Amino acid sequence: MAEENIITINGNELVFEPGETILEVARRNSIDIPTLCYLKGATPTGACRVCVVEVKEAKTLLTACTTPATTGMVVKTESKPVVEARKEIIELLLSSGNHNCAVRDSDNKDWTQFQLGVQEYDNSKELCPVWGDCRLQELAYRYQVTGKKFPGTKTKYPMETVNPMIVRDFSRCIHCGRCVQACNEIQVNNAISFGYRGADTKIVAAGDRPLVESDCVFCGECIQACPVGALVEKDARYKVRPWETQKVRTTCSYCGVGCQLELHVKDNQVVKVTGFDVPPNNGSLCVKGRFGYNFINHPDRLTKPLIKKNGEFKEASWDEALNLVASTLTTIKEKNSGDAIGVLTSARVTNEENYIANKFTRSVLKTNNIDHCARL
Repeated sequence: MAEENIITINGNELVFEPGETILEVARRNSIDIPTLCYLKGATPTGACRVCVVEVKEAKTLLTACTTPATTGMVVKTESKPVVEARKEIIELLLSSGNHNCAVRDSDNKDWTQFQLGVQEYDNSKELCPVWGDCRLQELAYRYQVTGKKFPGTKTKYPMETVNPMIVRDFSRCIHCGRCVQACNEIQVNNAISFGYRGADTKIVAAGDRPLVESDCVFCGECIQACPVGALVEKDARYKVRPWETQKVRTTCSYCGVGCQLELHVKDNQVVKVTGFDVPPNNGSLCVKGRFGYNFINHPDRLTKPLIKKNGEFKEASWDEALNLVASTLTTIKEKNSGDAIGVLTSARVTNEENYIANKFTRSVLKTNNIDHCARL
């Protein structure tokens, strides 16, 4: 690498690769530059402008996510002009829509009326469904910003709740574009895009229809990308807070890819699933991986073996059930050969368990009659 590829950020001389942006160099060197619209793996847009930095000899503040690092560049990430600009950006975002994340004056009469309106819109007496897990809220606290500086604006669009897995709350959308990029550039589903213009701007599916009537495959990538409460899992909305859960990393069992995910566990039950940002999936999941977990604690799930006696299923011990299966399979195999037997496994068990079933079927039962059920 050429020695002249040096950039100075907050007094630190750092080496950069040709083509890297200021944001990429800073993050690689553990220098925090806040963002709202930047999405790893997607084309940077600089839409939110929260990542503005001060560059020596530049006439204006520049967005770190879109500005390439150049030789001799001197950057300040938390100078007074930068902080003032970020505060104003955050204040504008908070004034638009139902951002009731406890950053307004709680003793103000206007706050009471505002909160009552939000509760009516949300049909909930609680604060924002992503309170404690919202990037905009984090930045509001970080820069000590309230939402009272600018007049509030109401949303033009009702909440979309008809979708089976995703609630779309347009009152909390900040038009950062992350969900659009996640859908179009990361998952390449091309199900949503920006619609209308100006104050009427809205994230829309084709024909401005609900997601359930569109090309959406409900992979949930948009939810994971959303930095606010505009997109939330329907089953988890207002039912769980981040501090109430424990994250457990595991491998998705629905296919052989080996996608890494995190189970959000509350009271020994999985309440939410998110992708883990490592290969092979790099944080992305399919509809089964993200939403296909309710069977784990479903009340209809069998917890004990059942044996049919006199036409009815009766609970049995594991030893009794296994002995019956072993003796029956042995009898069928000896009388009619292994090809008279078929084995059906599940896409809901681990790859290792399916592998064992495969080996048992082919090596012990001496048949290739094995398949699996892949229902969600």
